[in-house]
Amino acid sequence: MADPEQQVREWLTAYTAPTMSVAHLLCDRHDPTRTAVTEVQPDLSSTTLTFGDLSRRAAHLSAVLASHGVTPGDRVATLLPLGIDLTISAVAVWRLGAVLVPLPPVLAASAIDWRLRQVNATAVLAPADQTSKLTTGSWTVIDPHKEAATPPPDPATVGPDDPLLISHTPGISGPPRQITVPVRALAAFHIHHHYGLHISDDDIYWCFSEPGDPHGLYYGLVSPLLAGHTCLHLRAGFDPELTLDVMETFQVTRLAAAPTIYRALRTATKTLPPGIMVQGLATNGDEFRTDLSEWALGTFGVGISDHYGHPESGIVAVNDGHGGPLTALPGFRLTVLEPLSDTPAETGVPGRVAIDTHNSPAWWFAGYPDDPLATAQHFSPDGRWYLTGDTGTVDDTGAVHLTRHNGEVIITSGYRIGPYDVESVLLEHDAVDEVAVYGIPDPLRGALVAANVVLTPDASPSDELAEELKRLVAERFAETAAPHQVTFVPHLPKTASGKLRRNRLRASAA
Repeated sequence: MADPEQQVREWLTAYTAPTMSVAHLLCDRHDPTRTAVTEVQPDLSSTTLTFGDLSRRAAHLSAVLASHGVTPGDRVATLLPLGIDLTISAVAVWRLGAVLVPLPPVLAASAIDWRLRQVNATAVLAPADQTSKLTTGSWTVIDPHKEAATPPPDPATVGPDDPLLISHTPGISGPPRQITVPVRALAAFHIHHHYGLHISDDDIYWCFSEPGDPHGLYYGLVSPLLAGHTCLHLRAGFDPELTLDVMETFQVTRLAAAPTIYRALRTATKTLPPGIMVQGLATNGDEFRTDLSEWALGTFGVGISDHYGHPESGIVAVNDGHGGPLTALPGFRLTVLEPLSDTPAETGVPGRVAIDTHNSPAWWFAGYPDDPLATAQHFSPDGRWYLTGDTGTVDDTGAVHLTRHNGEVIITSGYRIGPYDVESVLLEHDAVDEVAVYGIPDPLRGALVAANVVLTPDASPSDELAEELKRLVAERFAETAAPHQVTFVPHLPKTASGKLRRNRLRASAA
């Protein structure tokens, strides 16, 4: 393969062409006999989908979508887990030049409805077990297994700035923000797939993630298809023993998973099955401890490489798997700015971690279309610096040492949860006057969702009310976001101007 700079230039040229077919780039150009997806069941039985099968089935589904009026640029949502059905649905949507909006199946009806209306969805691809959560709207509900009655249309062409997919940030201080990922972002995803994950044609790759997590979308769906590589998906919840059985049975060589997965494996694993031959372990998403990588090195023979990025950028930097600093991937420049000015900080001086968008040819994020104020807060006035919200230092090699992740997003068992999403549901309860949601550390799951609740004058705290509030979140938003801990407090910590002081929430609950 060409040297990194040359290869990045080639990918940028390919994925910023004036017109291109996404279905061709992610499916039709690959060897039709090669396996695209292996879907594994809890009993270790499996189903494979070749690129040839994917092309044919996606073409048929695109005919179904077209018969329901889906045209280029339309938003088509899915309520499907990572696996064969989502892969076929995605390629079918892209074959029409439409925009994929993957929604996590764990969302409750109201959360799904809000997102469908926000993106102005034209259609929703949902299996029978999800349709009960869909309300009436401007969208058509379509069974992803429906047979086509008309021939497939020819693949549509799109430009580099046309939208490829839409994901959402967790709601932190307001509603979830829409992230529109353009077609040109394919270059960034391909860069990480090759230079970050180091996946080759001979690898069996497993991205242990969910479609609601942008990491799962970018690197569990898009990048393997783009590179023509096999991706494995497990149709079951996490279980340490099952995870190891899958790795052994299917000869997984590259695994990408949240730190919570590795923590659970460390707790449960005494001896490693002899058939496991993993060559690369990767993680991203929350604070990562080097002792976990040391455990992996002693157990699997390889350390865990920490991959750094955000939903707005994808992965932009990785470390060496031994707790070292972050080195930017080809196509990106990561640095540290002074605390109070948009000037690069001196070596070793703490500051704000930022991405130099003017010197990152693979940069693709242009802002939140539904929140210009948040866009302005994330970029320097001249647009050069994307401000990550994290802090760190830069060393004399240009590598970045993180000192703090932006702690407002709660990452529990790999799920990214925004406080606002949970707070807005809790405030619907008649007994709740004020509420603040935050994360509390957990050695296994990374963090647990906690809520400090101020009750109305006529309400009284009780265990029954706490359980009722937990159920409300599970029913109105998602079970994975239901608070593990509900604490009734007389007031919330605030500044003199009335702004919530989230960094004092744990103390106020004590």
